Amino acid sequence: MVDPKVRAEPAAFVAQRDWAQFHTPENLTKCIAIEAGELLECFQWVAEADPDQIRTNSRHLILDKLLVTRAKYPAKKARGRSTKYDQL
Repeated sequence: MVDPKVRAEPAAFVAQRDWAQFHTPENLTKCIAIEAGELLECFQWVAEADPDQIRTNSRHLILDKLLVTRAKYPAKKARGRSTKYDQL
């Protein structure tokens, strides 16, 4: 089961920045592929990864990345804009 915080925090983040308008199928597909690469690290040297490690790693990947992204894209500067963080 997915941690409710892992669902709620990204949704709130997107809403605060009015970014749902930029979540096209193409954009979301690219994002999923990039994040899946990080999850694949659990299987890099072993055929079967520990399910607890995968759950923990997934949760931390999402929430840790959200912390970094919040700092890069403050809601006041990024709201309604798809501008890269170094251009805000």
